[in-house]
Amino acid sequence: MPLISDNVRSFFPQYGVLAVMASDKVSIHGAWASRWVFILAATGSAVGLGNIWKFPYMTGVYGGGAFVVMYLFCIALVGVPIMLAETMIGRRGRQSPVNAMKSLAIEAGASKHWSLAALMGMVAALLILSFYSVVAGWSLDYIIGMGRGDFTGISADGAGAAFGGLTSDPWRLTLWHSLFMLITAFVIAKGVVAGLERSLRIMMPLLFVLLLVLLGYSFTTGHFREGFDFLFHFDPSKVQDGILAAMGHAFFTLSVGVGSIMVYGAYMPKKASIGVTVLTVGVLDTLVALTAGLALFPIVFAAGLEPGGGPGLMFVTLPIAFGNIAFGQVMGLIFFVLVAVAAWSSSISMLEPAVAYFVEKTGRSRAQVTAALALLCWLVGMGTVLSFNLWAEAKFFVFAEDGFHLLQWGAEGGKTFFDSIDYLTSRILLPLGGLAFAMFAGWVLSRDAVRDELSIRSPLLFNLALWLIRVVAPIGVLIVFIAELSK
Repeated sequence: MPLISDNVRSFFPQYGVLAVMASDKVSIHGAWASRWVFILAATGSAVGLGNIWKFPYMTGVYGGGAFVVMYLFCIALVGVPIMLAETMIGRRGRQSPVNAMKSLAIEAGASKHWSLAALMGMVAALLILSFYSVVAGWSLDYIIGMGRGDFTGISADGAGAAFGGLTSDPWRLTLWHSLFMLITAFVIAKGVVAGLERSLRIMMPLLFVLLLVLLGYSFTTGHFREGFDFLFHFDPSKVQDGILAAMGHAFFTLSVGVGSIMVYGAYMPKKASIGVTVLTVGVLDTLVALTAGLALFPIVFAAGLEPGGGPGLMFVTLPIAFGNIAFGQVMGLIFFVLVAVAAWSSSISMLEPAVAYFVEKTGRSRAQVTAALALLCWLVGMGTVLSFNLWAEAKFFVFAEDGFHLLQWGAEGGKTFFDSIDYLTSRILLPLGGLAFAMFAGWVLSRDAVRDELSIRSPLLFNLALWLIRVVAPIGVLIVFIAELSK
């Protein structure tokens, strides 16, 4: 039973929202059965590894409740408008992001070169997938480890050694990287309905159930209040420090800027309300992140540990916690299955834009295109695998006393292959993609086209939405872009 009727106007007449769309074009790749499948798909794209550890940790570090308020504010002003823009472009064009932007630009009398923004986003998504698959593969290794009881009674040194042993072994990393890429490609190759939709109908409810099981367990630890206070204590003194962090995470968490939401929008039913649907995705994404924090931090505190940030929380701190609490082996197993499912749902959204584009461009079967692109991502991902071991001393973009070096072995400065790809995508390509999509939807598409897609009758509400897409979101992205580059 849907929470909100498709006939949105009957429920929200004051907003004058119409759940209709002018364009009746249909994507050659297929269509979602309902807007709720799109919500599952978009939420699956947004909910990834960052939701499991980064958001809860940032909430605790930057003032708890103060950060949550700032984050929700930034989601409304930056994240949601760009998601609206991407969804709108996708549904209007009913093609891969590259071809959708090209055809809509020509239709609007603008340069077809706007499609380069989507091409950049597509490349960024493939690059992210290349290292995302490696990191996600770690969770598969930990599922096996938890199942065998390897972490029962483990010490801090033991957990650190276990993680170090994994990352230092290129063969283990290659195995899990290969397996994760294979299961991602399998879903994509099956198509929109048989692959993406069918898998998401299983994956996303499973993710929510696993998360709720962990949350239920956290109530029994005796440290739930401590975890709750860590997340939601309101510290106004940290508001200023947290504004930029909230804005950055609001942009990155919704998976905008790479075209994933755009291609999912192309499969969206014509009667679905874009505004209500996107808002629902934003709310669900935030709820998952907060629930993850409420579920995990009481477990960390129950084991007498201090929460840490980054991969260390997920792969070192939490295994210690699970290894030293009652029913920890079972809960740890559930947790890493949760992590794997979240990563899987995100990874398929990274591969889909490129697959859709090359199917349209080459006329090859979806299976052939998927296999070729997955192999390419796998090969690039091997650079990340080796960054943690055999290529750890290989440093790129080194600024030394004797000048600039693209690659220098054993340099003190510079970045590893993994760090380089991460920097290029997260700090340059994603913000530029989000900026371009917002500008295209706000300034290139005609007001009539935007009005048709958003289906908003109220002039006031429509002008507000357009202003957020045209002005506020681009300014927010530029701030994030400059801040990230300056780090």
